[in-house]
This record gives sequence, structure tokens and C-alpha cells, in this order.
Amino acid sequence: MAARWIEFQKKEASPGEQAAWKESLVRLAEELVGAGYGGVHMFVECRPDGVADPADVILVGTRPETREDSLLVVELKRWSSVSPAEGSEKVVVPGFKSAKKHPSAQVRQIIDYFSADTAKRELSISYAGLTYLHNASDESVNALLAPGTPRGAHALYFTDETRQDLLEEVRDRFDRESGAPAAERLLRSMGLRNAPLLEAVALSEGTDTTFTLRGEQRTVWRDVVRAVQRAMDSNETGAGQAVFLVRGGAGTGKSAIGLQLLRHFTSLGLKARYATGSYAFDGALRGLFERDDVLTEEQLVYFLNFVDAPEPPLDLLICDEAHRMRAKSERQHWKAEQRGKKPQVDELIQAARITVFLLDENQSLRRGEVGNSALIADASRRNNVVPDIYDLQTEFRCGGSDTYRHWVLDLLGISGDSPQLWSPDGLMHVELADSVEALEDIVLREEHYGATARMVAGYAWPWSEPHPKTRALHEDVRIGEWKRPWNAKGERARYAGGEPPAKYWGVRPQGIGQVGCVYTAQGLEWDWCGVIMGDDMVWRDGAWVFTKGLASAKDKETGLRVSKRPGSMDPRLPSDPAEFARRVRNAYHVLLTRASRGTVIYSTDRLTRKYLRELVGTVDDQGLRPSVSALSAEERLERMVKARKAQLTKRQRALEDGDQKDLFGF
Repeated sequence: MAARWIEFQKKEASPGEQAAWKESLVRLAEELVGAGYGGVHMFVECRPDGVADPADVILVGTRPETREDSLLVVELKRWSSVSPAEGSEKVVVPGFKSAKKHPSAQVRQIIDYFSADTAKRELSISYAGLTYLHNASDESVNALLAPGTPRGAHALYFTDETRQDLLEEVRDRFDRESGAPAAERLLRSMGLRNAPLLEAVALSEGTDTTFTLRGEQRTVWRDVVRAVQRAMDSNETGAGQAVFLVRGGAGTGKSAIGLQLLRHFTSLGLKARYATGSYAFDGALRGLFERDDVLTEEQLVYFLNFVDAPEPPLDLLICDEAHRMRAKSERQHWKAEQRGKKPQVDELIQAARITVFLLDENQSLRRGEVGNSALIADASRRNNVVPDIYDLQTEFRCGGSDTYRHWVLDLLGISGDSPQLWSPDGLMHVELADSVEALEDIVLREEHYGATARMVAGYAWPWSEPHPKTRALHEDVRIGEWKRPWNAKGERARYAGGEPPAKYWGVRPQGIGQVGCVYTAQGLEWDWCGVIMGDDMVWRDGAWVFTKGLASAKDKETGLRVSKRPGSMDPRLPSDPAEFARRVRNAYHVLLTRASRGTVIYSTDRLTRKYLRELVGTVDDQGLRPSVSALSAEERLERMVKARKAQLTKRQRALEDGDQKDLFGF
């Protein structure tokens, strides 16, 4: 067992200072492990919203005698001596030009934040703080104890000479069990562990606050609310019209903002709609909205539903996955008079007083998808509106891990930066499977213990039609002796094995046995995701190589297609090599950012696996792998209750809330 640390941000320092800082962390972790407290979790460089300076370390676990969550804030100083700064509470440290803030003042501000938050949330948590000066002696830091310096539970000091006293303090405040449950509760209280998007909608129970919005997400929310209010206060036609363009990578909270705005204004009686270009995402939301007392299925629309502008205009139109907009609104079977005559983006702007576009240009996949920042900005000005543009950085998905998000962008060559060895940050888990069977075993095991989990793959295998007579799915995804079907197609079709149609594959339990593609995974999220990389993108001679494959025509008797040339089998991708490569990269970017706890990767190509092994490294989880099976029985029961409630109507939830044990027969 090793002490786990969760690294929220890299300390801004020179490489030498970084190395010394890491050495200090390792020393503290080793001392905890040596004392038998390896289960205690370490939050490193943790700065909650509204706090000026980060805490060096927060130790998280359970208090022995009360079983309440226990937090110990630690300022980790490499100072060898200090002296008082004349006329202030600061201290002078050799080697620094200016006086430094007294360490207990830094500890106090973190404790004050958490104490206030705990009271607000009616939680039971024990707090304390200390400063650990492992390079100093007691005599050399007497200035910290001088008259007039801060005192209290946050003003404990330990040096190399009193290291054993520090460990006694740890023994008083933590038991030896895993601190994982307490760490998860703290992450949730800080808004870093939001429930998966669809689960949060299902369990919101009519409240506005479905998610904990942070930083720039709150700014977008506030500004849209103000814009809607201004529009409602104006009696002039067209007055107060506004366009919001919200850009951000996968998991930065775009849909969270959109759904929260929809719920808020619907509850106020305003006319609001939620538009997407994804049948799978629409299907997942539709299944939840039908069980909701505030939101209704009629509020879910597609981008092409506004050929004729509503009269009067909508109060609010939210356009999620705006990168999937088309040039014009049209379908193959539509008559000429039914098709859009103007750009689709203009139809969406003219349909409402306030239009919000949620956009990720790294998720543009299909030929014909034209949504981008320039298109929306030009259309806004064409309609006499100056767009308000926001860029989201804070990570919601992938466990809230900015480290993982940047690592994926580097790995795929999207960012332009050289990929580095994955450095676990405690928020997101990554591992490379040695076989596709091992990948599937992990996904099935996590799902068995109550996690949400799915397998997905690049579009590197043919996709057959189901057998025309039996409606059985063909096992198209074949790797050696292993073979599985793609997710079923269609919106309402029935299949021989009871598989859900494509739009419900990611949210119904029967979808676990099929392999999802990028078009059914886009917009969704699970705890664990197994990603299979195929021959469409392989590593050769220091660069990614992209190949277009070829599938046979379908067999008239069985509907089966077979591979005639390995590579991408996606008929929607363009032939231009640069654009083809960009869209394949984007597809894998979508697939690699679907998980909130763990991503498991497998490539069918031997050389690519070798390269990935160099970047992922060997998993040495020391019992800290975020498997649901490692949670306590109490935590697993809580997850099972939530999963059950997400499937119930509002009335059923109210009836069953009286006795959770009856839900499972415990």
C-alpha cells in the first residue's frame, strides 16, 4: 500500500525546485506508509474556488473514534530557518528576496474555507492544520512561535527533530483504513466529482442545481440568465436578442451548463428548447426527460427542426454539440419545399431571443458537419448580433483531471506538444491492456460491481446489417478469436438478442455486450471506458499513420460485410488526406474522453501497443485503482441506490425512498 496523492496543479517553479518539491512529497508519503497510514489520501496543490493560495497537502481519511471524515491541512516547507519580519506577521526566509506569508496563515484560510462549506452542507468533518519543516530544527524556526504569531488548531509546527510527534498527530486523526470514501466526498463537495451528466439529470428531482458549476461555467450561467431577463423586460420585437458561443473540450461542462439553463427557465415558465445533432445523445436525454417533473420530451429537438421559425420566437434555444451543424436543414426524403433555404445556423439564431451554441471543434467528425466558431460569429453579425464568446477550461469529465485531458491531446497530436509519460494525478486512471480479452474483463467486472462501463472502438471494422430474417447482430469487431457486434443501429428497431437501438445503447444495461462507435458514444459518459484502437490509426517511425480501409458490399442473404482492406471503414469521412487524418484523430479524442474514473486502452497493432506502453507505463496501483469493487459496502450500496433511482419515474422514487433496503432485498 502506498499513500495516494491527487495533484490538482503543477507547482510553478524551475525544474530544480520541482524536483525538490517532489522529493518533499515523496518523503512525507514514505513516512505515512512507514507508520502504517498508506491508506490516507494526499491532495497536492489543492486550491478550492475562492481561496487565494493552494494548500501544499491535504491529508484525507477517517477519524478513529468518531468515524467522521478527517482532513489535515499541511504546509510543507523546505525552509531550514526563519526569522520574524519587522512590523508584520510575515517571516524572513534565507534565499528569498521578500518576506513570506506566515505558514499558519496559509493553513488557516484553507481550514476556514472548508469549515464554512461543511456548515453550509451540514456535513460532519474534523479539521486541523500544521506546518512541517523537514529541513529545519526546532531552534532554527523559533520565529514561528514568537509572541504575537498565530495560534490555534491551524498553528502546529513540526521539524525534522519532532517528526515522530507529527506521526502521533496523524495517529490521533486517522485510522488505518482506506481514505478513498472520504476523498471522494471531499472531491464532490469541491465540485470536482460531479455525478455523470445523465445520472445527475435523472436524480435532480426538479431542482435547479443539477451540477456544481465552477469558475467560468458559473460566469456563462450568470450572463445567459441576465441576457434572458433583459430580453423578457423588452417589449420591442428583436430587442434584447443575444447569441452566446461557449467553446470547450470534451468534459468541460458545456452540456451541464445547457441542461441547467433549460431546467431553470422551464421551471420559471419560459419557452425553452434543447437542440442537438446527435440521435444517441437525444435518445439518452429523452429517456430521462420522460421521467422528469420539470423537463419534457417535447423540449428536445434537432438542429433541422427550425426551417420554419417559431412564432413568437422561443425565449431560449440551447444548441448542444454545435460542431455537428449542417450547411442547410434537409433530409434525403424531404420534398424541395420542406428543405431549408437559408444556412442552418441562421435558422437557429432566428428561432429564439437567446441562442446558446455549445461547441467543441475537436469533435467534428462527419463529412458535412460545418459547425465552427467563425461560422457562428459570421452568422451572428449577419443577424445584427455581436456574439458573446466564452472558453471553458475547467474539466468536468475524466475525473476533473486537466492532466489527463492534456495528455490525450498530446498523445493524438492534436495539441502540437510532444506526448509525455502518463503521470498519475489521482483523479483519472489510465492503463494499457495486453489483450482485448483483458480490456473486456475490466469493463465487465466494473459494470458487475455497479459502475457504468462500456467498450468502444475506432471505426476500423465493417458494420453489417442485422440478419434480415432473424434480426441477429453480426459479430463484426473481430480481433483474433475474439469477436463482438457493433451497437445496434436505428432508433426503434428490435433485435434478436434484445439489444437496445443505437440511441439507447449507452444508457440501457443491455448495451454492455456490444462495442460502441464514436457516433453513439459522443456526448455520453461512463465511470469506465475500454477503448479499442484499430488499423485506421497506427504508430510508425515516430508519427501517426492514417489508413482508409475497404469493406465488401453486404451479403443479400445475411446482411454481412467483411473487410477487404484494413483501415477506417467509416463511409462518412472525406477523401482529402489531411481532413481524413484530422477527423480520425477527433474520433479517438472523443472515445478517450468518455470515462470519469478509468480508461483502458488496447491497440490491435503490435508497434502501436509498444509505443503506448512507453507512454502509459506499467500500472502499479498499490491497491489504489479506482475500481468500484474496492469501495466499502456502504459506498457500493449508495451507488446501487442511485442507479436504481435513475431508472424510476418521479412517483416511483417517492414511493421507494422510504426503505432503500427493500430495493435490493438486503
